[in-house]
Amino acid sequence: MFLRKTLIIVLLILIGCKTFTSVKIDKSFPRKNSKLTIQEWRNWIHKDIIRDTIAGISLDKAYKELLDHKKKRNTIIVALLDNRIDAKHEDIKDFIWKNIHEIPNNNIDDDQNGYVDDTNGWNFLGTTFGQNVDRASFEFTRIVRKYQNDFLNKNILEVPKSRKEEFILYTKAKTLYDESLKQLKNSIFYLDSIKNKKTKLYNDLKLIYNDTLLSQANIEKVFSKDSLINIKINNYKNLLNYEDWISNTEKTQKRYSNIYLSLSFNDRERIGDDVDNIKDTNYGNGKITAKNTSSHNHAIKVAGVLGANRYNNIGIKGISNALKIMPVCVSPSGDEQDKDIALGIRYAVDNGAKIIIMTFTKYIVQHNNWIQNAIKYANDKDVLIVLSAGNSSKNSDIEITYPNDVDKQNNEYVNNIIVVGGSTSQANEKLVADFSNYGKNNVDIFAPAKTIYTTKRNQKYGYESGTSMSAPIVAGVAALIRSYYPNLTASEVKQIIMESGVSYDIMVNKPSASKEKELVPFSSLSKSGKIVNAYNALLLAEEVSKKKKRK
Repeated sequence: MFLRKTLIIVLLILIGCKTFTSVKIDKSFPRKNSKLTIQEWRNWIHKDIIRDTIAGISLDKAYKELLDHKKKRNTIIVALLDNRIDAKHEDIKDFIWKNIHEIPNNNIDDDQNGYVDDTNGWNFLGTTFGQNVDRASFEFTRIVRKYQNDFLNKNILEVPKSRKEEFILYTKAKTLYDESLKQLKNSIFYLDSIKNKKTKLYNDLKLIYNDTLLSQANIEKVFSKDSLINIKINNYKNLLNYEDWISNTEKTQKRYSNIYLSLSFNDRERIGDDVDNIKDTNYGNGKITAKNTSSHNHAIKVAGVLGANRYNNIGIKGISNALKIMPVCVSPSGDEQDKDIALGIRYAVDNGAKIIIMTFTKYIVQHNNWIQNAIKYANDKDVLIVLSAGNSSKNSDIEITYPNDVDKQNNEYVNNIIVVGGSTSQANEKLVADFSNYGKNNVDIFAPAKTIYTTKRNQKYGYESGTSMSAPIVAGVAALIRSYYPNLTASEVKQIIMESGVSYDIMVNKPSASKEKELVPFSSLSKSGKIVNAYNALLLAEEVSKKKKRK
């Protein structure tokens, strides 16, 4: 009896003393050959590569073996710099941050933080009248608009030395603008050719058939014994099936023409601030919730992956519920303003956020020093920033995206930023999402990004893809670490996440828009060469935390 009790105690000690061990998956590892079931698709990101042969982050394992018995934890504020959120969504509403020092809707800055009625966050895209600027120009469009009168048709020798940097910025922007304008014109030309073809077919058939027979509802009844006429009928039928596509494409083209690439559109006119003055902070409003009619659906998708209610038996399970989500609205459809990004970071830091998520990227900026100073401020205040790598299938070491953590020499100037690329469920050559940016120096780690089941507006759920999904996964793991091990710093959390990821010693398709794929080692696509793993990260976090306490 004594021996049996001793054995049980030894087993309990062994179970309770799990230690971190690095995991490496190579080409000999058994692959999941069958297709994922609907249930597996809905939570594949939580699975364990060893147990389930699905390239998830071992979150189910982490909760079952490491977290479910832990009672003591801190609530971490995670700022989501994005667009307006559906704060009333059934799976998110309990985890929206509340500013307890602010009295709602009294038009007074009760906590004197500079933002009136910021009861749940701040909307830098709002007007004082409660309106919202949902769409904005691209950054390169703004730059061309700003400098075209000074620099159009000039070369660098004609520009004063004091303005050469501005000229170089304008030249880069003009190249990007011209490329986008050319793509838009080609798109319009292609669409016009389809519409003209449809009109010609309609006019030809109208000479033979009554108008009513040529409608979508009746076209299937039309048939001719003349083979040439029948070809026209079939071609016309096919084009009728593209009516919705034609309509949606026309709407998109108009937005590009009238907003994104317009040299006369001013998205800040209604907001009323000076975008070139970082000290002009008296703008925006506290309305962070998107209306039901809003087309903006991004923030709620990110929020669901991060912190959807794990215990309400509906919808999905987020990475962590030991958090509050602070909505900071800076991201329109179009490009973000550098000023909004910088002030958004500072707002998050000053109001208690310990983690900041930013899932937008730009390839050109005007005021990078503002963004860098804000990032340094967050670094000094021990705030971790998680960035998505972007969805352009590009090498981020060559084509730098903003925001980032590198200086003009491409060296890291802070250690509180994690840049996350996107992976898939498959532990084979398709492990990396084909849309994901990558980079041995400028992308730190990968996380699931393809076919992710998450929350959507108006109490809905659905699948999404993009590195906007991988960033909140990493942020969620960071939130778990900071919640249970509060003595760890932002830079230590970053290092733990990178070191504890799962290594995949396999050849994978390098992201590319091309059908022809180039096989490269997975380890060559990021600094860590790994995919984030919640279970391993929490084990390593406990080890590091205990060592710090013993010092």
